[in-house]
Amino acid sequence: MEYFFNFNKIGYLKGEKPHGCILCLVRDGSNDVERLTIYENELIMASLNLYPYNPGHLIVFPKRHVSDVRELDETERTALDKTVDFCLDILDKVYSPAGYNIGYNIGRAAGGSIEHLHLHIIPRYKNEIGMAELIGGKKVLVQNPLESFAILKEAFASHRQDEEEVAGSR
Repeated sequence: MEYFFNFNKIGYLKGEKPHGCILCLVRDGSNDVERLTIYENELIMASLNLYPYNPGHLIVFPKRHVSDVRELDETERTALDKTVDFCLDILDKVYSPAGYNIGYNIGRAAGGSIEHLHLHIIPRYKNEIGMAELIGGKKVLVQNPLESFAILKEAFASHRQDEEEVAGSR
């Protein structure tokens, strides 16, 4: 499915790629990649997906470079689960989606274009398939990802205290 306006993804697809793992570069604050990090703790980061399927599409990943969920230790797995819960709470407050798609793409055959393990959280909405998608096979995004980033960055910052209280009680 194509977008009516693809936010310059063709530049990403055809352009030069940074050297190294994109998510490790994000983690390290490299200027070679767009950094849309909206939340991080000692072990896990959450970033807005620059080429989202829907507004609020996040990727959540461990800071340690691993390629398979089975490589996570118990501490990382627990931190990842808590971060996903926190992200869902914020997305519920900001976007009020009707549901979510949540999952990993492990390996290139599964659609994994980044070898660093990451989990997608995609908000889904009632009646989100519109005329353009049915007739033209195109996806209409209702919010620019950079606008989503600004909104979510503020929401995560204002709820940081809530997250710290929740993490302590779990």
